[in-house]
Amino acid sequence: MGQPAARRDEVVDKDWWRGAVIYQIYPRSYQDSNGDGIGDLPGIIHRIDHIARLGVDAVWISPFFRSPMLDFGYDVSDYRDIDPMFGTLEDFDALVEHAHGHGIKVLIDLVLSHTSEQHAWFKESRSSRDNARADWYVWADAKPDGTPPNNWLSIFGGSAWEWDGERMQYYLHNFLAEQPDLNFHNIEVQDALLDVARYWLDRGVDGFRLDTVNFYVHDKYLRDNPPLAPEFQNDNTAPAVNPYNFQDHLYDKTQPENLDFLRRLRGVMEEYPAITSVGEVGESQRGMETQRDYTAGDDLLHMAYDFDFLGSVYPSGSRIREVLERFDRIVSEGWACWAFSNHDVVRYSSRWHLSEPARKLYAALLMCMKGTVCLYQGEELGLTEAYVRYEELQDPYGKRFWPKFKGRDGCRTPMPWSTERNGGFSDVTPWLPVAVEHIDRAVTVQEQDAQSILNFYRAFIDFRKGHPTLAKGDFDIARADDAVLCLVRSHEGKRVCCVFNLTDQTQTADLPDGAWRQDQAAPFETRLDDRTVTLPPWQAFFAVGEREH
Repeated sequence: MGQPAARRDEVVDKDWWRGAVIYQIYPRSYQDSNGDGIGDLPGIIHRIDHIARLGVDAVWISPFFRSPMLDFGYDVSDYRDIDPMFGTLEDFDALVEHAHGHGIKVLIDLVLSHTSEQHAWFKESRSSRDNARADWYVWADAKPDGTPPNNWLSIFGGSAWEWDGERMQYYLHNFLAEQPDLNFHNIEVQDALLDVARYWLDRGVDGFRLDTVNFYVHDKYLRDNPPLAPEFQNDNTAPAVNPYNFQDHLYDKTQPENLDFLRRLRGVMEEYPAITSVGEVGESQRGMETQRDYTAGDDLLHMAYDFDFLGSVYPSGSRIREVLERFDRIVSEGWACWAFSNHDVVRYSSRWHLSEPARKLYAALLMCMKGTVCLYQGEELGLTEAYVRYEELQDPYGKRFWPKFKGRDGCRTPMPWSTERNGGFSDVTPWLPVAVEHIDRAVTVQEQDAQSILNFYRAFIDFRKGHPTLAKGDFDIARADDAVLCLVRSHEGKRVCCVFNLTDQTQTADLPDGAWRQDQAAPFETRLDDRTVTLPPWQAFFAVGEREH
C-alpha cells in the first residue's frame, strides 16, 4: 500500500495536469491476461510499454471495483476492493508502481452518485425505515394513488423511481433500477465517500475522474422537472430516442449544494501532492455554466468536461470557434478538458464520417486546443465504431432503446494488438466480439507503417511536448470557417500558429500579423510562400514566433 507521508515530501509539479494528455483505458476491453475473455489489471501492466510509447502523461482507468456488472462496473458493490475478474488489490498496487516507473500518472474512475443495490449500505438501508443507514439513499413515499413521488426520469429509460416492498417506499435511481442514488444531503454519506477517496489516494493514485459529477445532489423537496421546449432539446447526454430529453432537469441534478461537497472533496485531495480531478458533467442545456461553477477558484474541481465535442454535431471550423470562444467567455476561471471519444459515445471517426487523413487532422486539432486532452483507447489506432449484433449486445442501455440507439458496445469492443486470434486480446471468445475490420488496424500492423495513425499519434504527442505553449498557452482564433481554422497559442512570450485544412481540397491561408518561422517537426506536409500557407487536403501548418509587445 502507498506511503502518503513519503509522497508529501516529494518535489512535485502541482499543475502537471494543465495541458496533460490523458489516456482512457476501459479495462474490460484492453488486454485479457488470464484467459477468461475479459480484460484485467495485469493485462494493463503487460501493455504499459504501449502506453509509455504514446507519450501520454496519465491514464484514466474505468471502474474495476467489486460489482455485479449490470452496468459493467459503474454499479459498485464495494468501493475498497477489486472485482475478481479484474484481479486483486496487489495487482492494482503493481499497476500503479509500473505506471509511475514509466512516468505515467494514474487516475481512477470514482462513481459516487450511486452504488449497486448489492452494496452493504443499500442492503441495510432498505431493511427498515429506522436502521443506521435508513437515510443513506433517496427514499420517498408514493403518492396517494401509488405512483412515484414525482416525474423524474432515468437516463436508462422509464421512471427514476423504483418501488421497494421491504420499506414500502420508492428509491431514486438516475440510471439502472439496480443503481440506487446516494443521499448527499446526509453528511454521513459524504464522510463515507471522502473516506473512499482517501483510501485510493493512500494506495498511490494521482487523481480521479468523477462519474456524473453533477448528479450527486437532488432537490430535497422533490419538485417536478418542467417540460423542455423542443427547440432546446439535444442529444448531448441522452440519445434523441430517449424521453429523458423532454424535461428541463432543474431538480433531479446540478443542485447548488453540490458545491459544498466538491469543496470537501478538494480539501481531501489537497492533503496529497499533485492530485487532480476531472468531473464529467452530464448537462445538456447548461453544460458550460456547470463547468464554470464546478471549477471556479482553487477549492473545487481542477477541471471538468461536458459533451460539446462528444455529440453528433460536426466540428466545422465555425463550430469549434463557437465552442472554444463560448468556453473562454463563460468558464473564465476554470480549465478545459477536451475529448472527441470515450466509452459512452460512438467513436469520433464514425460519428463524423472521417477519412484516415481527416482522423489525423482532427487528432492534431484536439491536441492544439487550450486545455487538457483525453484520448480513448483505440483512438490512436483510428478505430471505427464496431457493429455488434443484438444477440451479442451487452449494454442494457442499447437493449432498452434498440434499434434507433444501439448502445455503447460498439466503442467498447476489445483492443486489437495483433493479427492473431481475437486480435491478440484473448485466447478465448471475448466478452464482446473483436471487429473484423479492426484487425488490419492492430498495433503490430501499424508499428510497421511509418505513415500509420498510431505513429502519427506518437509523433504529434511528442511535438506537443516540445511546445509547452500548446499545452498551457492562451489562444486566439485568427480564422474559422468551413475550410480553414487558424489558432494562435501564446505562453510566456512564445507563440505557436496552428493552421488546419478541414477539407479534402487544397486550401490557402494567410498567416496572422507578426514574425513567424515554420516548424517542420510536425507530422504534416505544407508549404509556405512568403506569408501564404498552402495546405493540401487534411493537412496542417505550424509556425513559431515571439509574442509581440
